[in-house]
Amino acid sequence: MCQHKPVKAHWFLFIAEDETEPDLIPTKKNILISLKWLVKDCRAGDSLVFYYSGHGLRQPDFDSYNDGFDETICPVDFLTEGMILDYDINSAIVRPLPKDVTLHAIVDACYCGTILDLPYVYDRQTKAWEDNYAPSGARKQTNGGLAISICRCVDDQMAADTSAFNTKAMNGVMTYNLIDILRYPGVTYGDMLDLMHGSIEEANRNGCLTSRFLRTSCQKPIPVPKPVLSSSEPFDVYGKNFIL
Repeated sequence: MCQHKPVKAHWFLFIAEDETEPDLIPTKKNILISLKWLVKDCRAGDSLVFYYSGHGLRQPDFDSYNDGFDETICPVDFLTEGMILDYDINSAIVRPLPKDVTLHAIVDACYCGTILDLPYVYDRQTKAWEDNYAPSGARKQTNGGLAISICRCVDDQMAADTSAFNTKAMNGVMTYNLIDILRYPGVTYGDMLDLMHGSIEEANRNGCLTSRFLRTSCQKPIPVPKPVLSSSEPFDVYGKNFIL
């Protein structure tokens, strides 16, 4: 996670499983504290980034949301403390987002397509934004700022790491592609999606993105997870440059 607080200065907060400092281990408590830290005291012109790479799950919720599920991320202590729900993330970093502040959430996990509960999801096939408001009318908007989410896959898909792009190590597919794309200036959000989809499709044609276990244990072809773009407000994805 990073936050731009003073002018021309950058603030970073990094928490990971291999940290030894208790406050930097990704427990549920520490992650929620970090999310609140990210938006605290932000002001016009700030650019915030929330990045999560790890496990994601979903759990039934038949009362509030479109598909009957809450999308979740899993802290290291989720078996005892519970998961962090999409509602929790939306409440912590989306709703408080003030005017002229931009938030990017990059989530490389399973079942994460609408993990921020943002009201618009981009359909790459029709090249249009689709309404993602809940039937209950639950508020998903910001406090005037712009929240954009780039997620590894749609809500009902699993996403595994792969060595397709780097034979020396396993990588999160979306993370690896995103790092590669950010090296090129002038890329729009539409360009980013096209490049990521193209790269994933090419790797899949080479048989690199589906594990042998999944190929042998499933009777039907497995849809290849592809990135999902959502936002607190529609924008021209081919006219707006992708800048973190």
